[in-house]
Amino acid sequence: MKIKVINPNTTLEMTKGIEHAAKTAARPDTQIIAVSPEMGPVSIESYYDEYLSIPGVIEEIKKGEEEGVDAFVIACWGDPGLHAAREVTDKPVVGIAESSVYLASMLAARFSVVTVLPRIKTMLEELVDSYGASKKIANIRTTPMGVLDFERDPAAGMEMLRQEGKRAVKEDDAEAILLGCAGMAEFADSLEKELGVPVIDGVVAGVKFAESIVDLGKKTSKLKTYKYPEKKEFKGTLENFGQSQASIK
Repeated sequence: MKIKVINPNTTLEMTKGIEHAAKTAARPDTQIIAVSPEMGPVSIESYYDEYLSIPGVIEEIKKGEEEGVDAFVIACWGDPGLHAAREVTDKPVVGIAESSVYLASMLAARFSVVTVLPRIKTMLEELVDSYGASKKIANIRTTPMGVLDFERDPAAGMEMLRQEGKRAVKEDDAEAILLGCAGMAEFADSLEKELGVPVIDGVVAGVKFAESIVDLGKKTSKLKTYKYPEKKEFKGTLENFGQSQASIK
């Protein structure tokens, strides 16, 4: 089985960390391909960043079709481009936020997310609600650290997650904690031991869901919503997206 894990930002150091987490979680017979797009922001911390990362994600999905990939994982806690990605392949495509929320819903009655900058709180509230989990989410807790700050200073990052994780359990009555950034994978096990509740890293959850879907022999439905895009002309910077429609089944 071959799973392509796409870090939607262009910071390769972060992609290496994501690759490590994915390979640690994957079965021995699962091949992990971890990549960053050739175009996009170095980190994703706003709607602007998220939307501009999507063309790069779609390009990597299309490449995966030629690479013989069996499933895809979008490794950003905003799941950028998830629905569009499902339109350009019949292979399973899972997002790490989606996977985290569904896994947490099976493990705990209520859960909180601990993530990066305060500005993304509303974004993640909307995302969790779109997955039908608004009644299960206790809180979305933010930290003063950006995505790349966790790469630069993991000790400070761990302390921030520890503080907010403890508050989530005590003040939110959260029975599980979701780490709201793909760059937080290395902290999950230590936090779970300290907090005494399940701590879910989205990369790990995404890889395990992808493996399970492939094992079940299921593919993305092409009946209506996720059918292949209609061929049409694109202009300007996106011209190549129209040209590449010819390669879509």
